[in-house]
Amino acid sequence: MGGDSVLVPPWAVLVAEDEESIRESLVELFEECAVTGAADLDAALRALRTRRFDLIVTDIRLGGRRDAGLQIIASSALLSPDAAVLAMTAYPDAAIRAATLRLGASCFLEKPVGLERVAAFAARYGVRCPLTAPGLAM
Repeated sequence: MGGDSVLVPPWAVLVAEDEESIRESLVELFEECAVTGAADLDAALRALRTRRFDLIVTDIRLGGRRDAGLQIIASSALLSPDAAVLAMTAYPDAAIRAATLRLGASCFLEKPVGLERVAAFAARYGVRCPLTAPGLAM
């Protein structure tokens, strides 16, 4: 999916985040979309098997699993190949960054990540939300 296209709503968004407050904030950010929240790897993979997503926002570590986000990114390449993927982590290192980008993530961010930044990323890939504003850039 290119950064210049605008998708037709409702956009399908998957939020994979094990920290409940962050997951709820991201789900609320995309409340105008068909948003699915997943608290762990299994829930995210189930969601990926049931529909195609336009945007996937995933934490790298889920439920104590260091590679859960990487598995989500790899699966999304097969099951939602046109989705823009935003990977986030509070535990960044060069190897994880390289792996996320090699597996197909569109962007890798270190937590904490502001909602405005997530909204700007989504807008770059055609997914709009209430915080999306003209001129808001990552």
